[in-house]
Formats: sequence, structure tokens, C-alpha cells
Amino acid sequence: MKNILLIAFGFVICSLLGFTFNKTEKIVYEQNMENMRLGAFSMSLNVKDINVSKNFYENLGFTVLGGSLEQKYLIMKNENALIGIFQDMFDGNILTFNPGWDENGKNVESFLDIREIQSRIENSGIEFISPKIDPATSGPASIMLKDPDGNIILIDQHR
Repeated sequence: MKNILLIAFGFVICSLLGFTFNKTEKIVYEQNMENMRLGAFSMSLNVKDINVSKNFYENLGFTVLGGSLEQKYLIMKNENALIGIFQDMFDGNILTFNPGWDENGKNVESFLDIREIQSRIENSGIEFISPKIDPATSGPASIMLKDPDGNIILIDQHR
């Protein structure tokens, strides 16, 4: 009987600890989301032939949302997934965030300005690979950084 009580007591303690940790994780996640809203996410892909890539992604169900074949770039969408295909514009692929936009390229009412994002990133000790934005400016601007594995991240505000 004593063992059953100990097991039950242990189960109750573990359940309470699990609830506490899950609640704490949820609070931290929500704080991070509020603190660093980066905007719409897309992958920017370096492609060899814009027309071949356009056809390929259309066969996967993507449709053209924006861009120009003449300028050798397209923004394509499949439900909430966004990709940009770019020919001869940059090396490698880039993770892209657009503050102020939703996944349809539409303006959102409230967003974190890129200068504030830059300040928070800078305060965290992450280094930029692009020139920093003058905090006294406003409107469109962009910054670039690399993650620990060398993946390039572009934060590109259009308004």
C-alpha cells in the first residue's frame, strides 16, 4: 500500500512539474513571438533558368504572386508557402522575412519596424553581413545576417 501511495504521489508531482514547464515554455514562446515579429516568411531560391523553375513550381501547385520574368524573379505561392525564384541575382538560397507584410504580400496594420528588429538583433550579439540601417531613417530597408551554419537570412521591409 505504501508503494502505491508513493507511485501516486510521484505521478502527481511529475504531472504538476510537466504542467509548470509546459506553461513556462508557452509563456516564453509567446513573449518571443511578441518581441520579435519578423513578418511574412519565404525562401529565396537561386535558380539557373527562371522559366524552367517557374514551370517546375507551377507543376507543384504554386502560382505567381508577383515579380517579373523580364527582371528574372518571381514570387510564387502555394497556400501559405511562399518562395521567390531569382536568376542571376545572388549566390545560394536565402531565408527571407518581410516585416509589415502577410503571406499574400499585403500590408499588415501593426508590425515591428526593421530598425527595431535590427536593434534587438544587435543587442543579442548577432553580427550583420550587410551595412546597418541608420536608426534615424524610416520606410523601406533591409539587413542581412548568417545563422551559425552559414545560412543567409534577409530581413527586407518594403514600406
